[in-house]
Formats: sequence, C-alpha cells, structure tokens
Amino acid sequence: MSGFRLPLLLLMLIGSTLGLAYASDIEEGVDYLAVEQPQWFEPAGEEDGSMEVLEFFWYGCPHCYHLEPDLKQWLARQPEQVKFRRVPAANSVRWVNHAKAFFAAEQIGALEQLHEPLFKALQEERRPLFSDEELIAFAAEQGIDEDAFRAAYMSFPVDMQVRKSADFATRFGITSVPTLVVNGAYVTSPSQAGSRERTFEVIDALIVQELDQ
Repeated sequence: MSGFRLPLLLLMLIGSTLGLAYASDIEEGVDYLAVEQPQWFEPAGEEDGSMEVLEFFWYGCPHCYHLEPDLKQWLARQPEQVKFRRVPAANSVRWVNHAKAFFAAEQIGALEQLHEPLFKALQEERRPLFSDEELIAFAAEQGIDEDAFRAAYMSFPVDMQVRKSADFATRFGITSVPTLVVNGAYVTSPSQAGSRERTFEVIDALIVQELDQ
C-alpha cells in the first residue's frame, strides 16, 4: 500500500532487531484477514513510507485491558516509521459514550490523564462509568478541566470522530475487540491469531510484508 520499498538488507536488519516473524510464517484467513478495500484511518503520512497500526478497543472490555501491557512492550520497540493509533470502537450503542470520552480527552490534550485511569476504574474498581454525566464527572476527578471536557464531549468534532470510528469498524469487518489493523489492509486479533503473543508476531510480519511492497 505504501509504495515505499526498503532495500532487502535494511528489511532484514529491521526483522532481526525487532525479532519479527517472517511473512511466510503467517497465513491469510488463519492469522489475519485482508481488507477488501484498504484505507488508512489517518491519511496523512500514507505516502511517506509510514505504517499505520490501529487498535480498536473498548474501555469496558477486559480483553482490551489485559492487552495493554503487551501493547506497551510492542510499542516500545517499534521504529518511528510505525504510526500507532488507538481507536475507541463505536459500532455498539454501549460503546459510544466511552468513545466520546476518549475523543474529548484527546481533543483537549488530556488523553494521558484519562486513558489508564478510566480503564482501571472500569476493569479493576468496577465503577459504573457509562453515562455522559458519570464520564464527565470522572474526567474532572482526574484533574481535567470539567467545562473544557464537557464542551469537547458534546461537540460536533467529537461526534464526527465517533461516527468515523463506527464507519471504519464496519469497513474493516470488526465485530469484537480488541482488534488491530495494519496499514488499513489487514485485520488481526488475539482471538484470530490464537494468543496475544502470536498477535504481535503477526502484526510484525505484516509490517515487514508491507514495507517490502
């Protein structure tokens, strides 16, 4: 997709440095699924050789929460060329308010203050944080300006981001989370690949495969 080809030697060095699985070790339909009409979530950078990796998740999903440590380890060893983005899935009515909270915090530059605390509150503390007012109050608890967060939460740009998330989840055929999308072209997940560890091996192999296109 990228139209950017790395020399074979450099590709091998990347594979060696990151401990990647070779692309031949993964199988379409088993480890991942191909997207019928590939598309980036954030088009900027698509033509400069970057690789977009998306994680569709939901704060209310325990599997998403348990994936976080593995995801952080994987991110720590990625080159700058790999552009990672979390996308709160919004293709279920139950998921919409959490997606709004994510995009609102992102819009006002407070995502780091919200992301992990909200996950922990829902998954470990079992707090009922689902309504608009519950989420706005929770954001304020984290030291986020309540008025700014409320305004962003209720804003048109956040509403459009939520709609975009739902649209892309449909395009990628995502019906459960966590699900990861590589370069807008391939979809995989722990349930698809068989384990969290295998998921990241598949993603790494797909990255190498795409870089060599």
